[in-house]
Amino acid sequence: MSVAALGVEHPIIQAPMAGGGSTPALAAAVSSAGGLGFLAAGYRTAADVRDEIAAVRERTDRPFGVSVFVPGPETADDAALALYRKELSGEAERYGLTLPESPAWDDDEWDAKVELLVAERVPVAGFTFGCPPPEVAARLREVGSVVFVMVNTPWEAEAAAEAGADVICVQGPGAGGHQTAFLPPPPSWAPPAALTDLVAQVRGAADVPLVAAGGLMDGADIAAVLDAGAVAGQLGTAFLRTPESGAHPVHKAALADPHFTGTAFTTAFSGRTARGLANRFMAEHEAGAPRCYPQVHHLTKGLRRAAAAQSDPEAMALWAGDGYRRGRELPAARLVEVLVEEIEAARR
Repeated sequence: MSVAALGVEHPIIQAPMAGGGSTPALAAAVSSAGGLGFLAAGYRTAADVRDEIAAVRERTDRPFGVSVFVPGPETADDAALALYRKELSGEAERYGLTLPESPAWDDDEWDAKVELLVAERVPVAGFTFGCPPPEVAARLREVGSVVFVMVNTPWEAEAAAEAGADVICVQGPGAGGHQTAFLPPPPSWAPPAALTDLVAQVRGAADVPLVAAGGLMDGADIAAVLDAGAVAGQLGTAFLRTPESGAHPVHKAALADPHFTGTAFTTAFSGRTARGLANRFMAEHEAGAPRCYPQVHHLTKGLRRAAAAQSDPEAMALWAGDGYRRGRELPAARLVEVLVEEIEAARR
């Protein structure tokens, strides 16, 4: 399968960015420009996602995708969560709010969102944090959807292919936001530093078309993963500073602020490993954060919103890939045009 088979002109996919980055305006602009735009269903109600699908269709008749979080097992460490809540009491005082007493596990409206994808016959149905059950993938294919599954390792790629993925999105460690990470790799395995090498490893494990994601910022980056065997590059951070992006203005400004000197992995905001601009909250609370997702997300979301309301980036989850310094403040359609020009120049 090539991107042309999806009705997409260019090998450019706008990553789904849960938490506000992805908007109908951004997805429609990218799709209308010949790429593939994506909505992010994570952290949104099924009703809200339905409205966003309608908003994309009002703006464009081109293919687009919707990405859904696959829920993990219902687990909790109540004692660790209570300790972390106590640790964050100073943050609550700083931002003037009360933390939730017992943040609970939830499945992010999984069943309702699957039914929505089927009913809406979305062109591309994406999944992260796990594989959809084979019966879900089969239902989606029956209504004409192409099933994307994101993976971090060759082992996850094998599982995705077995579950019925039509396309596998290979996410490297340089990606901004959450790592998909749903199967533990062998203890001796470490992700290669280069995304192109990870693409090659996954190609050897699963005979499924691959999309590459993680730190891609320009057309030369995309050309490199195409040469490694991917059918397209997926970019998230590169689109964060577009006017169509829903990222908070403080987040957008931080991406260009020399005060922030790099990115790091953290579990402090959500209880799940994610990459963002290194800030005070990460430095002070990473050691104490339990790996309890989505309970930690629910525990800290009020803090993050309060920090944003007070224009304080030091307690916001400023998700960003490791190439964020090369981001450009351009309209989304123009950015797609520039990326295409750069791909062509790199492959001459």
